[in-house]
Amino acid sequence: MMEVGGNASANSIYEAFIPEGYTKPGPDASHEERAKFIRSKYERQEFLKHSLRILSTKSKRQTSFSKKIMDSFRKSSGSKNMEGMVEFIGMLKVKVVKGTNLAIRDMRTSDPYVVLKLGQQTVQTTVIRSNLNPVWNEELMLSVPQQFGPISLEVFDHDLFSADDIMGEAQIDLQPLINSAMAFGDTGMFDDMRIGKWLRSNDNALIEDSIVNIIDGKVKQEMFIKLQNVECGELNLELEWMSLDH
Repeated sequence: MMEVGGNASANSIYEAFIPEGYTKPGPDASHEERAKFIRSKYERQEFLKHSLRILSTKSKRQTSFSKKIMDSFRKSSGSKNMEGMVEFIGMLKVKVVKGTNLAIRDMRTSDPYVVLKLGQQTVQTTVIRSNLNPVWNEELMLSVPQQFGPISLEVFDHDLFSADDIMGEAQIDLQPLINSAMAFGDTGMFDDMRIGKWLRSNDNALIEDSIVNIIDGKVKQEMFIKLQNVECGELNLELEWMSLDH
């Protein structure tokens, strides 16, 4: 599913030509009814404008399809509507769960805290004193812009009389989470299930593959991060996507 401005914009495109008299399955519909509707909407694109339909799933075709949809959406919306479009496509709740075996930056310990940056936004956890295995269980909120990049994560040791020392960093790729969430639209219609994955590789900080799940109607992703550019340290995070439509 390509980024087209959030669930409301996606639905306005993919449900633009639902036949008269067709009833969209509601929360009480069976799994079979909901699955049939989702396949008709996204796979077969039965309710999409004919000129936008494309059935290939190859990456190169997907890129052109995304551009095709956005160009069509801009033309049909008009300049006034485009000027009034919301800058953000959703909210992200990041739960910083805990750190493990963090680096020593004082005599025998550290006073760690976590900083997250996305676009022009910066949020941070509280400082936990003298602890190399801190448990924060702290939720931080970030607005996700239409042109989003990765979250920059940094861990620091708080110092009273000098600059705070860095204790490691990492980049968090939001693409698997957000693409999966947008592909399924109203996730409240689905049972608990796995819908995506961020794969561990030598190019990222994952300790193991990070799975995107629908849990109780919410899109969530847990991850275990090995901090980079530091001698040791790991972080456990939980991400939750929050659509502006809900």
